[in-house]
Amino acid sequence: MKITVVGGGRMGLPLACVFAKHGAFVTVSDINQVLIASIQAGISPYEEPGLAELMADLHRAGRLGATTDTARATSESEVIVIIVPAHLTPAREIDFSILQAASAEIGKGLRPGALVVYETTVAVGGTRRCLIPVLEAHSGLKAGEDFYVAYSPERVKANLVLARLETTPKVVGGYDAVSRARAVALYSQYLGAPVDDVGTIEAAEMTKLLGMLYRDVNIALANELAAFCEVAGVDFERVRLSANTDGEANLLLPGIGVGGHCVPVYPYFLTRESRRLGITQRLSEAAREINDQQPARELERVAALWKPLSGQRVHLLGLGFRPGVKVDTFSPAYALRDELRQRGAQVTMEDPHYTDQELRQAGFEPGAAEAAHVVVLGTAHEEFARPDFAVWRGAGVEVVLDGRNFWNQEAAEAAGLLYFGIGRASRLERR
Repeated sequence: MKITVVGGGRMGLPLACVFAKHGAFVTVSDINQVLIASIQAGISPYEEPGLAELMADLHRAGRLGATTDTARATSESEVIVIIVPAHLTPAREIDFSILQAASAEIGKGLRPGALVVYETTVAVGGTRRCLIPVLEAHSGLKAGEDFYVAYSPERVKANLVLARLETTPKVVGGYDAVSRARAVALYSQYLGAPVDDVGTIEAAEMTKLLGMLYRDVNIALANELAAFCEVAGVDFERVRLSANTDGEANLLLPGIGVGGHCVPVYPYFLTRESRRLGITQRLSEAAREINDQQPARELERVAALWKPLSGQRVHLLGLGFRPGVKVDTFSPAYALRDELRQRGAQVTMEDPHYTDQELRQAGFEPGAAEAAHVVVLGTAHEEFARPDFAVWRGAGVEVVLDGRNFWNQEAAEAAGLLYFGIGRASRLERR
């Protein structure tokens, strides 16, 4: 089997490697020439556990190649899997431009009998309405007659991609019965994960969005309940754990913000499409608003109870949106930085996964907690787990905002710091 994976990103490249691991000859196509050169050399461009070793093995075996010529790679392949980004427009509508550009190149090389599978998360109906016509226009072929189309959303996450690709059920939907059967056979043989055939393309698209919206709404609920606990003097984390023991609840963790490629973006794919159809997703829209406002809400809490942040030195801990991951897409750190600057604060940053140069490129000034008045934890990296609160206080730190409830409140307060946690009352709120 010859497979082309269009998009060599953090999800696409590991997927290509697993296909090759299971016996396929795989070509990764991408417009990034540096990335292509890295793949051709058998060197992993990402910090993804197990990827470097797997790529080296596949390189020696001659089962993994790379190119910038998507049309040519497509013309030599029986299966083409697309996993390129879909971003938001300024109006928070899904931007199909990258997907459509990739589809046009695929269409130029598409041959009769080939199977095209989209893995990029899109709005329900997006594959059929906005992508398949591009394939048809550039190939002169007809979907369901001359070639086959399926949709199977990626459902793993950075730093756990290889660990979960072969175990997470692969949701599949097809343009027609033959397309669906071809896709089921593909993933069964060359991925090895359980395959969940949900029927149509639209059903598969919706399956991915359901998971993201559930998570977003659940986090928003946790954030609202945590806000109440802060003023009511109740430790939200303690009661959350108790509430989840009856088998009826599954409250997630609150936090200072939601980051990543998925949760801050994909809910808009559904809510905007729903508006277009005349049905408002009120709960989902409210959840996105609540979670977007969380960084500003927590900073306002500090400013209202302690003192205005204008002129204060504020140090942020963590640029990555998730612990142990060097990915900062929609990281709450950006919202925290912008809100702090609007309030007139001086902002510095540190993250053990980023160099000072990388922090500056992201728009942050490197610094140290000991030089700040306020320290804000945005990412629960293990390297931040055991701060010396006494040293911080001695250096002039007055306030810590624990955005992940990662630290011991009693220890921070014993050192003389004013501690704010999400869903945890500070000593000023306990009065």
